[in-house]
Amino acid sequence: MRRPLARVAVVLGVLVVAGGVYLLVSASDSTIRGEVRDADGMPVAGAVVRIQTTEVATWTDAAGRFTFDVEDSVRLTAWAPGHYIAGGDEHRPGSDVRFTLSAIPALDNPDYAWLSVAAGGEGEDQGCAACHRAVGTDLPFPLPVDEWSQDAHGGSARNPRFLTMYVGMDVDANRSPPTRYVNNRDYGRVPLPPDPKQPYYGPGYKLDFPDDAGNCGACHVPVAAVDDPYGVDLRDITGVASEGITCDFCHKVWDVALDPATAMPVPNRPGVLSFEFLRPSEGHQFFAGPFDDVAPGEDYYSPLQTESAYCAPCHTAVFWDTVVYDSYGEWLRSPYSDPESGQTCQDCHMPVTGATHFVRPDAGGLERDPETIRSHLMPGASDEQLLRNAVTMTAEADREGEVIGVTVTITNDRTGHHVPTDSPLRHLILLVTATDTNGNSLDLVSGPVVPEWGGVGDTASGNYAGLPGTAYAKVLEELWTEASPTAAYWNQTRVLSDNRIAALASDTTRYEFVAPFSNDVTIEVALLFRRAFIELMDQ
Repeated sequence: MRRPLARVAVVLGVLVVAGGVYLLVSASDSTIRGEVRDADGMPVAGAVVRIQTTEVATWTDAAGRFTFDVEDSVRLTAWAPGHYIAGGDEHRPGSDVRFTLSAIPALDNPDYAWLSVAAGGEGEDQGCAACHRAVGTDLPFPLPVDEWSQDAHGGSARNPRFLTMYVGMDVDANRSPPTRYVNNRDYGRVPLPPDPKQPYYGPGYKLDFPDDAGNCGACHVPVAAVDDPYGVDLRDITGVASEGITCDFCHKVWDVALDPATAMPVPNRPGVLSFEFLRPSEGHQFFAGPFDDVAPGEDYYSPLQTESAYCAPCHTAVFWDTVVYDSYGEWLRSPYSDPESGQTCQDCHMPVTGATHFVRPDAGGLERDPETIRSHLMPGASDEQLLRNAVTMTAEADREGEVIGVTVTITNDRTGHHVPTDSPLRHLILLVTATDTNGNSLDLVSGPVVPEWGGVGDTASGNYAGLPGTAYAKVLEELWTEASPTAAYWNQTRVLSDNRIAALASDTTRYEFVAPFSNDVTIEVALLFRRAFIELMDQ
């Protein structure tokens, strides 16, 4: 994050009055003198003037003036709240500089046409890929568009797991029958479980609410939903909206509306309902980002993009008064949210990678400190390395007579929220096996076993119900059909159980097996991550 807080030592000039005109006379040939004014010619106090791409900066005084003592020519930029970043030109020692800051849009423009990632257009209205893709350069690392195109955010509108559950079909386009209803004397029309006599290919929002589009688009296709959050049918997405959580959307975010009492989004206001935007008028642009020295262009410094609050609207959700997923809230309630000792979402999910550019050099990209450039790959539940580094697991074995005990401890010491988190379909399965020298499994005499939803059937096919072990999940149950664990959390549900491991917490389980003295025993402990319950995966 670019922090406009570092002030350099300055050499003050001498103010000379000549015929009513104020001139700044250099105190030495190594001094760059200047002033920052707004579009009306008024001085801007407290503006950040920076040697571009460095941590070297100063602020303007009450008269909008600044000085730098430098030995060589430098590129300077200027920025102040409410104004675009200005500058980007090179200035020699002994020169006089005047920056004019233009005001950013006063109001959001709902008629703005969102930019596609694909190259096209001209100037600042060309597609993001024209400047932020490494193809055709000699750069040894990807640029933001290269990373985003492989990220789940870039595929949020086309994710097959998401779309098949929205429609209620499998990946071969077989669709489940519409939901059946019955009139309840006390509660009116309530749903029935699926008819066991009919083929079933999984739940679907449109099976339960065929006449409503729902609010899924508020997070998954935000540029389509921003002005119509409850009216976007995900089967009809085209154009820029099909790019999912696209670059232009993220860099038009102006603020996040959080409840001041809880620091959380207001319930039932997911995604675009809790974001505030600044879309420019025709002929102008507005891009918010984490640097205060991106110039020239119509760019704005936004520290929000380096804060966890930026992620909150799409990473917490309440349906029918039930908190269904809450990655941001889990982080907020954990020690990781401590501003002095904690870590933000971006620290883990937008890590630095060693890249020295985020714009291709032939499009004006400048070399920067690699510690300031963050990845746009945003690893999550599909990233194997991130998953393998999520927790620490230890196992200890002991023998007492003909009983071998195994104690397993899982510590969430590497993740800033519960494990697993976000979608309540995700879960962990801990398997503990004890075998003799012939490979025969030893009998479990005490300790937990994997619940039924871990899969009933052939273990070679991933069915582990009844085996020694534990499963960690937030299990939801539908109120009327009593389906559990349910994936249809757009319906009324209750939390049946939740034994996930909170940040910096541990869970310990113990297992005891019958083991005759005459046999050597092999103990194996495995921790598996699943993105959905096995029955739903099969469907």
